Amino acid sequence: MHDLLNQNPALFYAAVGLFGLIVGSFLNVVIIRLPRMMEAQWRASAAEILGQPATPEDTAALNLSQPRSCCVHCNTPIRARDNIPVISFLLLRGRCASCGATISWQYPLVEFMAAAMSLVVAARFGPTPFAGFALLYTWMLLAAAVIDWRTQFLPDALTLPLLWLGLLLSLGHAGGVAQVDPATAIIGAAAGYGVLWLVFQLFLLVTGKEGMGYGDFKLLAAIGAWLGWQTLPLVLLLASLAGALVGGGLMASGQLARGKPMPFGPWLAIAGWLGLVAGDTISRAYLSFAGLS
Repeated sequence: MHDLLNQNPALFYAAVGLFGLIVGSFLNVVIIRLPRMMEAQWRASAAEILGQPATPEDTAALNLSQPRSCCVHCNTPIRARDNIPVISFLLLRGRCASCGATISWQYPLVEFMAAAMSLVVAARFGPTPFAGFALLYTWMLLAAAVIDWRTQFLPDALTLPLLWLGLLLSLGHAGGVAQVDPATAIIGAAAGYGVLWLVFQLFLLVTGKEGMGYGDFKLLAAIGAWLGWQTLPLVLLLASLAGALVGGGLMASGQLARGKPMPFGPWLAIAGWLGLVAGDTISRAYLSFAGLS
């Protein structure tokens, strides 16, 4: 199979792109349902602690496979032919086939981004064992970024598995299934968590306010486990620049009020992905621009 993909790069890229679209459709389910599932679990746990009956909403079956996907406006189940990634959205002109209500652009954008990012990973790493894990890293970062943008919450259900997988993969560094060795991964995870924890504590001490959530610590720890501690300065620089530029633009346009929090996780996720596919290139370009190389 490996030889076939090497000899037919078009087949390899077509397969990766198609699979990326399919995964993107599933990521939309994760993005919408995972926060709701966790909220229901929190309410049910709180009711149990307080000795109160759980509400029917909290006890209703809700997971990543049930119930079937349906229109958020009319609750009509989505037919298979209306659930083809990107294509169905275009054919339906962004409207529900049953009630005609507008469908969020999030759905085709996530599907398109999953496919596009998957193709970049495929081009960067080719049909190698690490490419498969790099795709998983990419998809989990994409889901975490969109969830944090929507809810300002980074679920442990994404950040912690990503962290542990990065650490475990480092054991196979010699076999080509990881970019960093175990020592580098462990230091990267500890440094990623510790740096943002320290920033959090200093900001809290100076302002009396919490500047970020613990999910950001865990996400950067996961990125450090995958990419190593050496890449963390680049990731933090890129994330900070992106956050500052977007935040400044939103405030200038009146879409973000001064003092209103903006999630940092999306920019960490974007920077963590860029660190994977182009970290060395970006670092060399910066050193050359600064006259340091």
